Amino acid sequence: MNFPDINDDNEHASHTVAERAAAASRSTWVSVGVNVVLTAAQISVGIFSKSQGLIADGIHSLSDLVSDFVVLFANHHSKKDADEDHPYGHHRFETAASLALGLILLAVGVGMLWSAFRKLEAPELVPQVHVVALWVAGGALVSKELLFRYMLAVAKRVKSSMLVANAWHARSDAASSLVVGIGIIGNLAGYPILDPIAALIVGFMVAKMGWSFGWSAMHDLMDRAVDEQEVAAIRKTLVETPGVSDVHDVRTRKMGDMIVVDAHIEVDANITVEAGHDIAVLARQRVLQRHRVLNLMTHVDPWRRPDLDHGQAGVSTPP
Repeated sequence: MNFPDINDDNEHASHTVAERAAAASRSTWVSVGVNVVLTAAQISVGIFSKSQGLIADGIHSLSDLVSDFVVLFANHHSKKDADEDHPYGHHRFETAASLALGLILLAVGVGMLWSAFRKLEAPELVPQVHVVALWVAGGALVSKELLFRYMLAVAKRVKSSMLVANAWHARSDAASSLVVGIGIIGNLAGYPILDPIAALIVGFMVAKMGWSFGWSAMHDLMDRAVDEQEVAAIRKTLVETPGVSDVHDVRTRKMGDMIVVDAHIEVDANITVEAGHDIAVLARQRVLQRHRVLNLMTHVDPWRRPDLDHGQAGVSTPP
């Protein structure tokens, strides 16, 4: 049997990793630029206008800046080639970055909650804010929503959970800017306490999102499997490989935004070991070409017609 050289798959995988890394870098630098401007505007205007909600929103934007640099750091390291100490590559740098993003958000959210609670203990001391705070909050809302839509589109195109986390971080800022705007409007309408209440809501939103990202990253670090739909698609590719009679025991685990797969394939028991190996190599090539799979380990089992004996041992084939 003549099959394509397996090195073609490695070249394809490398191209995919490089594309994802470049997309992550571009979108993150756009986020850095937006967050630098917003952080400076929100915090300075928040201090001038005496709006705790706007200051809280500015701190949220500052946490975005920190998150962006965490993403850039992880993106730089995750695209490194496999080495002796990391035979599967460095893809889990992305998962570690998602965990770091979650912890940053959680810490920022808890800090906001504490500050808002302190203000609510003495509501009579809450000052009336200046109307300029409302304009800055509105500008931040529009900027963050546009940034979210841009970053999420990039994340979905390159299938990066790290970029998805960073995109939703931008959406959380858009939502928080909306809440802050409502709080400022209430303050200007004669209800000063609504400004620190807005800061309290923003703190809760940030802390909740941080917990969600961190918890998800923890599961990925513990070799969580991909969803059933993706497993079914990989199994279908294996079953449709010429020479494969059936497939069972397909197991997956996440490696950053890539997948490592183990599977048992059944081939005709009457063919040679070499022919069985060639079928396993072809099956691996097809999976790596069609799915975000980093590596596939196959175990070849003999297949006989149902009316014949099945009692032969399987043969393991290295990738």
